[in-house]
Amino acid sequence: QVQLVESGGGLVQAGGSLRLSCVASGSIFSINSMRWYRQAPGKQRELGAAITRGGYTNYADSVKGRFTISRDNAKNTVYLQMNSLKPEDTAVYYCNADIFLATTGLREYWGQGTPVTVSS
Repeated sequence: QVQLVESGGGLVQAGGSLRLSCVASGSIFSINSMRWYRQAPGKQRELGAAITRGGYTNYADSVKGRFTISRDNAKNTVYLQMNSLKPEDTAVYYCNADIFLATTGLREYWGQGTPVTVSS
């Protein structure tokens, strides 16, 4: 089995910063792309940032220039550095990854989410 566990969420004032982490554990053979999604109250879940195993990144327009996604392949960990936070960044942030297991092949996995609240 695979688990994705996020951490680093919390309450921050507008203009502040937070760093989210997500660690994948289990009988992992390899991890392809890793992503951060977010879901604001009453809204659909949306992709915020993604990173390939080789480090290629892409961002939603709403976070471009403020958020940075990175990963440590040796630690099976993906990070999201969030700067210049705005109240509209308030959401539950979910880690998502394409993980290859020797037993089940390539599948998509989700974390349980970590809440981020930005006060004005």
